[in-house]
Amino acid sequence: MANFETVKVETDVLIIGGGMSACGAAVEAAYWAKKNGLKVTMIDKAAMDRSGAVAMGLSAINQYVDLKGGKNTIKDYVDYVRNDLMGITREDLVANIARHVDSTVHLFEKWGLPIWKDEDGNYVHEGRWQVMINGESYKVIVAEAAKNAIGLDNIYERVFIVEPIVVDGRCVGAAGFSTRENKFYVFHAKAVYAGMGGAVHVFKPRSTGEGLGRAWYPPWNTGSSLYFSARAGAEQTCQEVRFIPVRFKDGYGPVGAWFLLFKSRATNAMGGEYMVERRDELENWAPYGKVKPIPANLRNWLGMLDIMEGKGPIFMRTEEAMQKIADAYKDDEKGYKKKKKELENEAWEDFLDMTISQALLWAASNVQPEERSSEIAAAEPYFIGSHSGASGAWVSGPEDIQNADTKDEYFWGYAQMSTVEGLFHAGDASGASSHKFSSGSHAEGRIAGKSAVKYAMDKGDAPAIPDALIEEMKTALLAPLDLFEQKANTTSDNDINPEYMRPKMFMFRLQKIMDEYAGGVSAQFTTNKASLERALELLEMLKEDSKLLAAEDLHELMRVWENIQRMWQAEVHVRTMLFREETRWPGYYFRADTPTMDETNWLAFANAKWDPATGEWEMIKRPVKYIFKD
Repeated sequence: MANFETVKVETDVLIIGGGMSACGAAVEAAYWAKKNGLKVTMIDKAAMDRSGAVAMGLSAINQYVDLKGGKNTIKDYVDYVRNDLMGITREDLVANIARHVDSTVHLFEKWGLPIWKDEDGNYVHEGRWQVMINGESYKVIVAEAAKNAIGLDNIYERVFIVEPIVVDGRCVGAAGFSTRENKFYVFHAKAVYAGMGGAVHVFKPRSTGEGLGRAWYPPWNTGSSLYFSARAGAEQTCQEVRFIPVRFKDGYGPVGAWFLLFKSRATNAMGGEYMVERRDELENWAPYGKVKPIPANLRNWLGMLDIMEGKGPIFMRTEEAMQKIADAYKDDEKGYKKKKKELENEAWEDFLDMTISQALLWAASNVQPEERSSEIAAAEPYFIGSHSGASGAWVSGPEDIQNADTKDEYFWGYAQMSTVEGLFHAGDASGASSHKFSSGSHAEGRIAGKSAVKYAMDKGDAPAIPDALIEEMKTALLAPLDLFEQKANTTSDNDINPEYMRPKMFMFRLQKIMDEYAGGVSAQFTTNKASLERALELLEMLKEDSKLLAAEDLHELMRVWENIQRMWQAEVHVRTMLFREETRWPGYYFRADTPTMDETNWLAFANAKWDPATGEWEMIKRPVKYIFKD
């Protein structure tokens, strides 16, 4: 530790993260900060051009409300989100994003993002809320705008933030380390925005062995947001609502374009269409089983029932869908051939824009989508507040959208501020506001960035960070390096040592616990009270052993803290599933001991809060209050 330089950075508004929401926060915060003489600083553990969930690109923007087009209203979008999350949503947060997201999409186009247009110049929709894009460079374009807004001198890349710094109940900064140099960083700010993504590899993935690291959600998203927010003492919400996407098997390629644009069917191995044959099952989950579109978790559930009955694999009927579209041109031989080629190109481009590995897998497996079906499967669980999951911090909504019933419950001064003074969240870091995706995350980041600037202006200088606290954090964060240096070379293999554990083995142990006891792939996403209690028991042992994690170099030091973050995500997830004594989201997880939905007792938010003073978790039930529901 002695050879690590301590670097102290003073700023007014600190933005942690480099993904879509953080880039949104940077653009908006920079605009208002410059008007008021404030400084904005941004930190990314990677490089902004290719960091976050959109790193590889996207083939569609999944939230575009089209308010000016008059086809949809804010209420329409709120209704859609509420229904998809089986009634559990913060309508104020969803509405606030919905009223701003179109302007964000228009900014993307202004910055150079190619959005598909029809012959009349209108956006080409994949579905009601989705517009098609040529999105391989999506993140590069959005990152460039953020970098231009705040200036390269105010951006710190390859710096991994771990701990929040809270003084007198106010979040005043963050501590972390460079992943390239022997530097320990302390950032001091008047307001802090933390948007460092969700979490993957908390559960054992379907892809193992040489495929380890392949996932639907980026493997570098490790629960940093949850860890930072929870360690600051901020209340969390919907941490039981993990997301399980159904994707093309093994490559995790997207299925949205096939269902929405190509109108494809999914069938079991016997040719049965589970969405038709199991329609009666939806009655068991009324009223949400009767809405359109059918909630994502229920669509998953119907397919899982087929799998559990031995009717798998499940196939996407790509050849049938493409043929059906081409058949409309069958009387025009030239037009028919042209359309077939166009459809083939679109099928491959959907992957090449965002999941290149799926295209490679198709090629390696001799799959020609116009000729044969391709397998789809439910992935392992992910923690993501921007898609069909809802996990994240409990944040304040905007004041002007509240009604008399919600204002005291959902608003406390500054939009997007957590329950800790001065700490703001958006994107995957904020909970109960699902279906914001990439565009909505950017829009929510903009809301949070503006709000953080206002907070900094209103509250003024932040309390100083005590030198003793800085030294304490430095010692703790760099301890794995010291442990390896002291204990390495005492055995014939540095990977096997009774004195310490390396992060990869730690991750495998965590994933085994979660997979077997908390409803992972091996358990067919099913758990119960006894299993969850056993998971907590094993996680407590794992937490004790986390003090023995060792790191050989800076890269492995990052891996140590990433896996500690995953462990925190695992614990709050298990605690919240245990707290909610019902099954509300079959298809995401099924509690076999409470197998039905309990609208009387559990139409509520299951929240969790860690106390930094005592180290204890508090579980809190908060009411669901509606603003737009009829």
